[in-house]
Amino acid sequence: MGYHFQWSVIWQNWDLFLEGVILTIEITAVATVLGLVIGMAMAGLQLMKNRVLNAIIQAYIEIIRNTPFLVQLFFVYFGLPTLGIKLPATQAALIALTINIGAYATEIVRAGIEAISKGQIEAGRSLGLSGLQIFLYIIIKPALMTVYPALTSQFILIMLNTAVISVISAKELAYQAKYLQSRTFRNFEIYFFITLLYLCLAYMFRFSFGVIGKLAFGKARMN
Repeated sequence: MGYHFQWSVIWQNWDLFLEGVILTIEITAVATVLGLVIGMAMAGLQLMKNRVLNAIIQAYIEIIRNTPFLVQLFFVYFGLPTLGIKLPATQAALIALTINIGAYATEIVRAGIEAISKGQIEAGRSLGLSGLQIFLYIIIKPALMTVYPALTSQFILIMLNTAVISVISAKELAYQAKYLQSRTFRNFEIYFFITLLYLCLAYMFRFSFGVIGKLAFGKARMN
């Protein structure tokens, strides 16, 4: 075949891969938390049945779900500076990821809310609970429990989507691989290795979400 593998390029540059893995984990974790908060807030606001507010939320969801994440990323990083808002690559990537996952989380949480029995909500009202109390104590936890598997799958996809942010030079895992490949030309070794790293990260997140689900909802939602 004529190609001589040189796996030493991996061990000699472990610090670059570690830096990329750490940033990938950090940006995924923060975007996941912020996106979930957005999703719960938006889904809760939709319960108010305000036509104008619902139209704005639905427009946000439709725009994000029907445009490529790469375009959203470019808009934040290259488009906002036109308005005088210039962001570092990592911050721009975090904002784009958060906005993206927020739209998907809103739809997922909304589906969970719609699965809640109206009788439970009426029971809360009969007990004199406020709308916020009903949302916090009767609606949101059962809704999250119902859609938790779908949410965790979406969050893992976000982790994999972090590879896209390398195009704006955010120094996550894919960027470090591209940087190292351009200097060593060891394409197979480098991309084979980061494939394994992404696979390990995906299983790590799946395990972590499983533990969180078990703690929050009990064994029934551990998967």
